[in-house]
Amino acid sequence: MNDQRRIKDMLYEQVARIGKAACSPKRLELIELLCQGEKTVDTLARDAGISMKLASAHLRELRTARLVETEKQGKHVIYRIANRAVADFWVAIRCLAEDRLVELRLVIEQMASHPKELAPQDRESLVKMARKGEVVVLDVRPSEEFLAAHLPFARSIPLEELKLRLAELPKGKTVVAYCRGPYCLMARDAVALLRKKGYEAVRLPEGVAEWGIVQVR
Repeated sequence: MNDQRRIKDMLYEQVARIGKAACSPKRLELIELLCQGEKTVDTLARDAGISMKLASAHLRELRTARLVETEKQGKHVIYRIANRAVADFWVAIRCLAEDRLVELRLVIEQMASHPKELAPQDRESLVKMARKGEVVVLDVRPSEEFLAAHLPFARSIPLEELKLRLAELPKGKTVVAYCRGPYCLMARDAVALLRKKGYEAVRLPEGVAEWGIVQVR
């Protein structure tokens, strides 16, 4: 084998480390969760619906590929995405899958039982309307994720608190609810609750990763 071939093989092998690290569905979900903000292993395990042992194993693989970083804070180990490019990678691979896989598009279509559930505005128009107070942008993720990063002019009411805090939302204005991204169901559940209570509400499928607003150090 000549030197040129050896170097090319080495280059592709290193790039393939990223693909190998991201080849697990749960690792992709962990990346998406970390795009919302830094988290402990137990929080990640709970949100991903897996054991702490399995979450730790997946996180080790992501750390080996330099996709996530850790920091010791007291008794806890905190995980975060390594940089903004990791969030961009997640969004890009998800968009590619949605473009190429009919099966995935069908599942996504089923998540929106009615087209009017989805917010039609582009980002610039939505920000302008939120700035003027013409719509309410509602972040229904856990409050710690909102504090880490959120969309412009958004207000935070976690889904689990929404029913008790409805009075904080003005009627007569459209509520645009969002959560962790298009695969998260919290915003859909929030829209269903708001509509049941007489609010005009739509779901914004995008989250902070899609908007490029993520917490990095």
